[in-house]
Amino acid sequence: MIRSLALLSLAAAAFAAEPAPLLVFLGSGQEPFAAAAAARGWEFAAIPEALPGDAAVREIEAVVAQAASRHAIDATRTYLAGRGTTSAAVFYAVSRRPDLWAAAVAAGGSVEPAIETNRLFGAGAQLVPILWAVGAEEQAKAEAARARMAAKGFDIELTANQMSIPKALDWLAGHKGDPFPAKVDCETGSPAFLRCYWLEIAKVDPAARNDVLPPSRVAPGLGAYLALGGFGYNVDDPGPGVLVSWLPPQYVGVLKLNDRIASVGGTQIKDARDYVAFMAAQKEERALGVVVLRGKERLRLESRIALAKREENVTARAQAEFLMDGHQLLLITRGVAAVRLRLPSYWTPCAINWNGTEAGSAASEGCWIVTQGGVAEKCP
Repeated sequence: MIRSLALLSLAAAAFAAEPAPLLVFLGSGQEPFAAAAAARGWEFAAIPEALPGDAAVREIEAVVAQAASRHAIDATRTYLAGRGTTSAAVFYAVSRRPDLWAAAVAAGGSVEPAIETNRLFGAGAQLVPILWAVGAEEQAKAEAARARMAAKGFDIELTANQMSIPKALDWLAGHKGDPFPAKVDCETGSPAFLRCYWLEIAKVDPAARNDVLPPSRVAPGLGAYLALGGFGYNVDDPGPGVLVSWLPPQYVGVLKLNDRIASVGGTQIKDARDYVAFMAAQKEERALGVVVLRGKERLRLESRIALAKREENVTARAQAEFLMDGHQLLLITRGVAAVRLRLPSYWTPCAINWNGTEAGSAASEGCWIVTQGGVAEKCP
């Protein structure tokens, strides 16, 4: 009996030590997602507030690292999910750090806040399938957005069917990532996000043009916004007006949580989607009045429509493909002076060709740095 208990204990310890999938959830109401993940033996982490932006991506990176420090995480089965206002952050995080995810789910919401950052690139997102579940009434608009993103490389499956949380997790479980995909593609305008799977842009050179690699940016509109300070809202909120559901830390503007923006410049705002459409139609900056409902009060605030100052207008892009036949690694780049490659043993030795020019070879596994017009060398 003692021997049997010891064997069971060893078996349980071995099972516990096995790497488990990880689900990172963005948004409030995490409990049902946490329960569904636990029922499958998955690890779970949540970030209650996540708007599309680099700060949220850094927080997501930290959460994934913390989960890996506490438990054995299967890096090939790490998944991302969000719903409502955080759906846009799902698309953004996949674009910025595609190598973290095997697949992602966005339930409802709009991708426009991510597009309007001017930092949504489809190049790296090609290898991360995204399931986007929307209501039937939003299918046409979502399909137009999906088509725009697919043209830049995003792999998005759009569905207007009601999807339960277990079914969403079933869909995620059907996907597994590859740490060494044979072909990778990266585009970035930020020095903080230069890595894409086993390829990293080590040095940027904006003068190194290459028309073979067009931009993979999903083009935003003019980026009109109300100069009332940053605020968040749920595009699915039925109104009346736009419910202010989020304000940034240390907000110093005139809005308060649960205010409702009822009209802008004399135009009545029926609901959040009406507000989105109104702002999308604005072409110039101007001063105007904003009517806000605060409890039983009706307040008029002086504000203005401003147009976004776009960031990351200059980007670098790098494609790399390993060809098993002949053991060759082909690099095509734009705006890149050096790359860092982390190669597995079964790819080496391999010859490296950069933009049609021989660039030496990688003799063994590990980290190699290659400079434009130079040769491959082991990383220092």
